[in-house]
Amino acid sequence: MSENKSGNQVALITGGGSGIGAAVARRLLDAGYRVAVTGRGEERLTAFAEELGRPGELLTIAGDTAVYDDVRSAVGATLRKFGRLDAVVANAGFATHDTVAEGDPAGWTDMVLTNVLGPALLIRASVDALKETRGRIVLVGSVAGFVHTPGNIYGATKWAVTGLAENTRRQVTEWGVGVTLIAPGRTETPFWDSYGSLPPGHLLTADQIADSVVWAMCRPAGVDVNTVVVRPVGQPV
Repeated sequence: MSENKSGNQVALITGGGSGIGAAVARRLLDAGYRVAVTGRGEERLTAFAEELGRPGELLTIAGDTAVYDDVRSAVGATLRKFGRLDAVVANAGFATHDTVAEGDPAGWTDMVLTNVLGPALLIRASVDALKETRGRIVLVGSVAGFVHTPGNIYGATKWAVTGLAENTRRQVTEWGVGVTLIAPGRTETPFWDSYGSLPPGHLLTADQIADSVVWAMCRPAGVDVNTVVVRPVGQPV
C-alpha cells in the first residue's frame, strides 16, 4: 500500500468507534480510504458514523473481536461492501488496571481474550484477502509490552501482542504482507475510563498515535516498518 494509491484502498479497524481506532478511521477517510470499523457497542458505532455524516466510504459492524464468527463476519462484510481488503488494524483492547497479586480475576479472562486472542483472530480471518492485495497488518500494542511493571497483567497481554507481531511477520512476509506493531505510551483515550482518572504528566493524543499508524500503513510498496514505539516526552519508561 503506498501513499499514491490511497483512493481505492480498504482498511478494517477493530475497536474503531472511539479513541485511537476512531482517530485512525478519520485519518484514513480523509486520505481517501474506504474504512470498516468494528466494536461491541452498536450505539457508539452509530454515533461515530453520524458524527462523520454517515459517509458512504464508512462501514460500521457490531461484533466482538474475541469471537471468531464475529471477526469472520466483519471481514466478509467488508469484502462484500468494498470488494477488497488492503489493511487491518487490530486496535480493540482494554485494561482492568489491577495486578496479579491483588487484582480481581473476574475481569482477566475478557481482557486476555480481547487483547491477545482478538488480534490473532483478525489475522486469521483476513490473511487470505491481504495476500491478494499484498496488504498490511497493524497491531496496536503498548509500551507496557516492552517494559516490566509490578504485577501488570495488562502488560503481559501486550507482551503477547509484541511477540504475535514478529511471529506473524515471519510467516506472512513471504506472501508480500507487511506487519507493523505500534506501541503507544501514555495516551489520553477512553482506555483510562475504568482507571478512575488520567495518569499524571504529559499524555499523547489519539490523533498523534493515529498519525503513526497511518504513516506506517502508507509506506511505499516493498517497505515494511515493523516496530514503532511512541512515548510522550517526559515518560521515562
